Amino acid sequence: MYKIMIVEDDPKLAGLLQSHIERYGNEGNIIEDFDHVLEQFHEMKPHLVLLDVNLPSFDGYYWCRQIRSVSTCPIIFISARNGTPDQLRALENGADDYITKPFAYDIVIAKIHSQLRRVYGDYAAASAERTVEKDGLVLYPERMELTLHDQTSVLTKKETVLLETLLSRSPRLVTRETILEKLWDDTFVDDNTLSVNINRVRKRLGELGIENALETIRGSGYRLHTVWKR
Repeated sequence: MYKIMIVEDDPKLAGLLQSHIERYGNEGNIIEDFDHVLEQFHEMKPHLVLLDVNLPSFDGYYWCRQIRSVSTCPIIFISARNGTPDQLRALENGADDYITKPFAYDIVIAKIHSQLRRVYGDYAAASAERTVEKDGLVLYPERMELTLHDQTSVLTKKETVLLETLLSRSPRLVTRETILEKLWDDTFVDDNTLSVNINRVRKRLGELGIENALETIRGSGYRLHTVWKR
């Protein structure tokens, strides 16, 4: 069973979408607090998001960007805005598909199933998901998730890139210059910004019970030690 998050401020329409989703054996979860969509995304951990454009407070484009900063799960827009610029804007902000209202519910369900097959089902099996593993600690760069045993920490893009660099080179030293090149390319970044991101990675490791794994080599860079057990 897949979990579908429904971000639609029309209660009647949200209920009908939920009914159709659950008729086909999946779980539909309706968002009611439109000021904290990202927090509810973290709590639900859905496999797919149905997202309206016109929402209270922030619009769907904003929430799409927020979700994309932490996840690559499929996002399908559902909107009464049927103009080409609106659809382009949705795709540019990270959407996988765009359905205009009024729509046939069978079309919505078919598109949901298509995305689920592509990411989690038969089509996904054709291309194995890339992982970086070290003594049982597994990084999923495409999902932006880090797992150890049965626990999972959700990462941002920068945290994912930083952890992939450290994990793939452990126990070797990763120089400050290498990290700066990976994360910011040619953009000037001060030491404080780098330290903030290193501390965020330490926090993500801490969420999995991993402490004191990331060593700072003053003036040189950082080294990740495998202090956790398989």
